[in-house]
Amino acid sequence: MVTTSKFPGNTSLLFAPPAVVLTKVFLYSGLEFGMSMESSCGSGDHSIKGVPTHGGRYVLYNVYGNHFEVSRKYAPPIRPVGRGAYGIVCAALNSETREEVAIKKIGNAFDNRIDAKRTLREIKLLRHMDHENVIAIKDIIRPPQRENFNDVYIVYELMDTDLRQIIRSDQQLTDDHCRYFVYQILRGLKYAHSANVLHRDLKPINLLLNANGNLKIVEFGLASTMSETDFMTECIGTCWYLPPELLQNCSEYTAAVDIWSVGCILGEMMIRQPLFRGRDHVH
Repeated sequence: MVTTSKFPGNTSLLFAPPAVVLTKVFLYSGLEFGMSMESSCGSGDHSIKGVPTHGGRYVLYNVYGNHFEVSRKYAPPIRPVGRGAYGIVCAALNSETREEVAIKKIGNAFDNRIDAKRTLREIKLLRHMDHENVIAIKDIIRPPQRENFNDVYIVYELMDTDLRQIIRSDQQLTDDHCRYFVYQILRGLKYAHSANVLHRDLKPINLLLNANGNLKIVEFGLASTMSETDFMTECIGTCWYLPPELLQNCSEYTAAVDIWSVGCILGEMMIRQPLFRGRDHVH
């Protein structure tokens, strides 16, 4: 059980980011079909207008043919910024705080036991975390009918892109960039590890960036505590960044599993391709 007191206070960055500004791509949080609004939706206004529901307390949008219903404080219009296996993400403005946020809809969140556990685990962990290099949950949108709902809407900080998109792009990655990104990853991991939390799913797509090069770790759905390490029954997406002890389903392991992943990510930034491109957990 994670409590707020286990997390230390933030510390200041030891050095400034590289001068080169990263190209904005507008992708969010592990979504396989992330997109830039300019390239995916054409030119012009990419926002979507909604219809008031539940006496005006909520607004319903049609996003990629899916219902997207959020509380009215997330002022219309909204902008779709990505979609993938775990849901749809839209950017919106919180009319109360004037802060732009990313809202992720996890549809039919309780149909699959494994996916439901991932969602609950991420919410339980991130609601206690407060660090510059860990994504922040801003809000959980309460369903209109609390006794009967299937979808979960999580509100996060809005970021611009992820490290995988940067690696695949023509963006120059200098040694200063690589050092600065790894430094931020390690800061976020030190914070999580100090609370006995292992991420267990670090990879470029789970590292979000903004145009100033600031990095945040996301996707804590596979995280565990060091006292509760268990078999990794899931190998979601790719196993290229998992250490041997997780690939072999060892029941005991340490924070070193995350450090292995950091090494794989650093190598990929330097050569612009994955170090261990295997077909499965064996090859």
